[in-house]
Amino acid sequence: MNINKGQGSFAFGHAPLLIASHPNMAAYLSRLHHISLHVLNAEKIANDLVSKFKFNLFAARLTDTSRQLALRKGAAVFVVNERPDRKGLNEVRNAPASYPHRILVGKHAGGHQSRCLYDISPSSSVDTVSNVCFEVEDVERSFDALRDLGCNFLVPPTTVEDGNGRVTYSVLKSVVGNVCHTLIDRTNYKGAFLPGFDVLQKDCSLGEDDKSCPITHFDHITYACPRQTTQQVMRWYEHLFGFQRFFIDSNEDVDEGFVINQEGIGLRLTAMEYWKCSKAGITLPSLNKKEPDCKFVIAESLPEQGRNQVDTFLEKHRAPGIQHIGLYTKDIVSTSQIMAEAGVQFFSPPFAYYTEVGKQHEIEEAGHNPQILAQHGILLDTNLHQESSPQSRENRRYLLQVFTKPIFAEDTFFLELIERRGATGFGEGNIRALWRSVQAHMENEKLDYKEAGSPEAAAQTVQ
Repeated sequence: MNINKGQGSFAFGHAPLLIASHPNMAAYLSRLHHISLHVLNAEKIANDLVSKFKFNLFAARLTDTSRQLALRKGAAVFVVNERPDRKGLNEVRNAPASYPHRILVGKHAGGHQSRCLYDISPSSSVDTVSNVCFEVEDVERSFDALRDLGCNFLVPPTTVEDGNGRVTYSVLKSVVGNVCHTLIDRTNYKGAFLPGFDVLQKDCSLGEDDKSCPITHFDHITYACPRQTTQQVMRWYEHLFGFQRFFIDSNEDVDEGFVINQEGIGLRLTAMEYWKCSKAGITLPSLNKKEPDCKFVIAESLPEQGRNQVDTFLEKHRAPGIQHIGLYTKDIVSTSQIMAEAGVQFFSPPFAYYTEVGKQHEIEEAGHNPQILAQHGILLDTNLHQESSPQSRENRRYLLQVFTKPIFAEDTFFLELIERRGATGFGEGNIRALWRSVQAHMENEKLDYKEAGSPEAAAQTVQ
């Protein structure tokens, strides 16, 4: 494999210069295929996703040097990779220089002992979510176009084959910390997942999921980024993948994004989406085909209100990265109840949230019981700039959200449940309450930020 040393990379501070003369995107994304986690103990995280979050373990790749477990809930697929020790981190970078590389897997191929297929092992000392995999129509064309724009590829076009056909993929480094993107073409593959994986549940179709916990797909992915880097990240994704700006709030400033800078919260959120620019369009299932299936949100802290969880993430993760992922559910009350009974812990918003003037009436008008929402820590927001004309309860647009507590020991990643009833954005009231609940958790834990961010403390955490 050729790692293309000498090609320009899109590190912070360089992307605008490299992409300014290329108005058209280089890669056409057709759908989000899966998201990869790299953890010290894959079995534990996979077990939590199955027993607590009700995902199904449907495929696995186990070799002497790797452990990759694929879990699915609806169209949301996580691949949990067991991250190696430091000795194996340079495996991909020392590969042969020719491409495309071809790998034959299966019982007659002698197996393939590469440490990590369809991904790379990040040089991280903490558990991390570091790869968002997209399906594309032509991996080699995308590779050539993106490389010409200066993209840093960690894995060139590589074809993996078994008895069900072939899949071609490549891996490129994004502009955000340790986040990578695998570009994959599986149009010539008839298997249930990917070559090299043993399928454990052949008939694990989308329609067979537990109806009491109806998660259907990834709703959004949130990056935690350093201050003053949002515009650079936006430009990178716009020019390379055709992402477009999505306005969280109708009054949002084009340049400043959605800003909350009061009452102890200093936060800037800017969102983008890719469905409008895709040649084939998104094919993930959605309640409303006109809506995008997954948004990308960039979060950065503002200094005026002191430290917050974005700063803490950057310190403990030691780089920008994926802070949380929103899981879309058709019934957030049922889903959160099932998960809580299974051991999932949720953040509780400030008690004052449910006693705010008009909040109880707002919840009841949306057809929900305030006590039940409070019991599960679920937030509801209808303040989404509704049209001035009166709306019936059935046509009223709102959304419900709740955050889980971190699922990694290092507090570097958590999940969110979200249910949308006609609402495509994010409610300001919910954002305030959600982020304040995370902040309160950190303060209650009395984290020693300086000690937690030191290499010595991190080493003790993972031992």
